[in-house]
This record gives sequence, C-alpha cells and structure tokens, in this order.
Amino acid sequence: MVVAAFELSSWQGRITWLGVVEDREAALESAPRQVMPLSYAGPEGESHGGVTRPSCSRVMMMYPRYTEIRNTRQLTILSAEELARIAGTMGLDHLEPALVGATLVVEGIPDLSHLPPSSRLQAEDGATIVIDVENLPCVLPARPIENRHPGHGKAFKPAASGLRGVIAWVEREGQLELGGKLRLFTPTQRPWQPA
Repeated sequence: MVVAAFELSSWQGRITWLGVVEDREAALESAPRQVMPLSYAGPEGESHGGVTRPSCSRVMMMYPRYTEIRNTRQLTILSAEELARIAGTMGLDHLEPALVGATLVVEGIPDLSHLPPSSRLQAEDGATIVIDVENLPCVLPARPIENRHPGHGKAFKPAASGLRGVIAWVEREGQLELGGKLRLFTPTQRPWQPA
C-alpha cells in the first residue's frame, strides 16, 4: 500500500489577480500582470524573488539580520474573500491587491490565511507553489493605501489580522494566468499534539 504525504482537497481556487513588486525599496505596491512565469527563484520580475534571501525580523529569533537563508517568501498569496473582509472592516468598498503588495489573489478557498504549512497550490500546467506560513500584517501597506484612500492607511494592520494571506515559494516551475484554476493539496499528517 502506498501512503501519500498529500491529499487532493475538494477545494479549487481561481486566480483573480496577479502582480509583482518590481522594487520593494522604492514601494511595496505591486504592478498587475495577466500572466506570471514562475521559476525556482519565484515570479519573473518579483523583487522578493530569489532562491535565497537575507533574513528579516520575522526570523530574528533564529538568525542575525541579513543572514542568507532559503527564500520561502517568494510570493504573497491573498484570498479574494478575505481581502473583501479587510476592506469592509476598513470602511472601504474595495481594497486593491496592488496596494498591499500581493503577488496572487485566489478566490474559492476558504480560510486561506490558515492553510496548513506545506500545503500545495497546483496550476493546470503543473506549476506548484508551496505554502510556508501565514503572512502577518505589517505597517508597510499603510502608505500606498493612505495615498489612494486618505484616512484609511493606518486601519490596514488591525483589519488584516488573521486575514493577510500566506507566503509561499515555487516547488515546480510553470506559469500562472488570470482566471486559471489552482488545485489545493494538503498534508495528510495529523496536527502536532505535544504531550
């Protein structure tokens, strides 16, 4: 009997937005794309790309800042439904994914921000993205949001708590396209239960 490490879930997502942050030093805002080629270094043209990256505040308890580590933060994936909830909490009708530095927005997968780490999203051509962890809200989107929606920038961080999506990396190269489908595979192991 073959035991698989992953199972195909009954959930399938649809890509509703694609974009890349071309220069994160200049601005977090992402530029929209219709098609997104993926290599092992991440999305083509993405400033957060690369096979490795310098460590940041998220992993300071393990590494001194700027230590070279594997890049598991090549993509920022958000849920269309969760993004709508964030906008509503902020008092906005709509919040543009570009303003929060999104790489990919997916519709149809509930509770996307809390997918189990190591879950996979697989495109129709076989391109596969591995979920690392929840993307914790930060203050960086405040400026582009404030520029577009005066008086709302500071509201993003508290409104996005638990809804900011996930960070991910490319396991298999391929291409993503607007309107494309993504199959969700989740790990078969039981949740951790320390004694």
